[in-house]
Formats: sequence, C-alpha cells, structure tokens
Amino acid sequence: MFTRTIEPAFYDTDALGHINNTRLPAWFELARNDLFKLFTPNLNPSEWRLIMARMEIDYRAELFYGHDIELRTYLTRLGNSSFTVTQEARQHGTLANLGHTVLVQYDHQAKCAMPIEGDLRKALEAHLQDAPE
Repeated sequence: MFTRTIEPAFYDTDALGHINNTRLPAWFELARNDLFKLFTPNLNPSEWRLIMARMEIDYRAELFYGHDIELRTYLTRLGNSSFTVTQEARQHGTLANLGHTVLVQYDHQAKCAMPIEGDLRKALEAHLQDAPE
C-alpha cells in the first residue's frame, strides 16, 4: 500500500464549507504517482504505458479544511493487462471516500493493451489487498 498525507488548501472547499467533491479525483490521481513510477520511473509522458478505462468514487462522509487527509492507494485486482486501483481518503481515521480506477498497461504507438509480466507483475502483486466494505 502507498500512503500520502495532504493538507487541504482553502480553495479546496466549497460554499457548503467542506472539501468540494471535484478535488477527490485530482487528489487520487496525485496519490497514484507512486504506482505510476512502477511503470514509468521518471514519469515522462512520452514513455507513458498506462491508460484509464474507468473511475468511480463513493462519497461516504464529508472532508473538512484545516485537517490532514490520508490517501491510501493499493490494488484490489490484477488481470492480464489491466488492474484495479483502490484508493481511500481518510480524515481523523475515518474512511470518507473510496475510489476505484481501472488502468490498462497500453502501447500508445501500437494502440493495444500489453500484458503485465515479470518484475512489474511481482511489484504490483506486493500491493494487492481487499477493499474495505
């Protein structure tokens, strides 16, 4: 599991006084950088080997300004060329948001999926775990 802690900025809030729901996709993408480095260590877009096939977020509780948010990133499924990244946003230890993103290892020149094999597969397997209920 990869873990990052972020401090929300004032501009992350909305008129209702909590963190705006549009911030979670951006924060989850930022937290996937550790995972992205397994595929493209230098994060160079011209060497990118991933595409997104699906993203969903369950909003279970509000998040608030002035308190750190812990982002947890791990895999809940590893297929032949695709995998599911599950992410949690927690504040004060409470699960507030749960996201699932399906990514595909992809050859952008050939326009096709590529199998996940060898050391990369082993590195990804190390981050497999069950999602919370």
